[in-house]
Amino acid sequence: MMSSLDISTSALVAQRTRLNAISGNIANISSLVDENGNPSPYKARQVVFQTDESTGSGEAAGVKVSEVMIDQSEPLYRYQPDHPLAIKEGEWEGYVAYPNIDLTTQMVDAMETTRAYEANIGVIEISKDMSRQRLAILA
Repeated sequence: MMSSLDISTSALVAQRTRLNAISGNIANISSLVDENGNPSPYKARQVVFQTDESTGSGEAAGVKVSEVMIDQSEPLYRYQPDHPLAIKEGEWEGYVAYPNIDLTTQMVDAMETTRAYEANIGVIEISKDMSRQRLAILA
């Protein structure tokens, strides 16, 4: 059986992973090339959670990151024919491909993640206080 401390700790780890992905999305909102310097706009990452049933007992369980999905949506195209990364031929000639990342959505997700992180810290603090009081009663 997982204690409330274990459950909250697993949630802290999961939320931290999510916040790291969101931070990466915001940091790369203007990235137009991949790590090799090839024209390829950054694709946003999204963290997916699932119940951590590693205890196998069917009782209270924590949470874990099941995967980090990479956004497969089309990039945003802006007409900038003089840009060095403008597409040279085809349907999108003269356009530059930008990451399809909405800053507002990322900021809201970051706030939500931060609040969830803070809530789990609160649960840990309450659990510690309860344990301390239990020891005081027993002593």
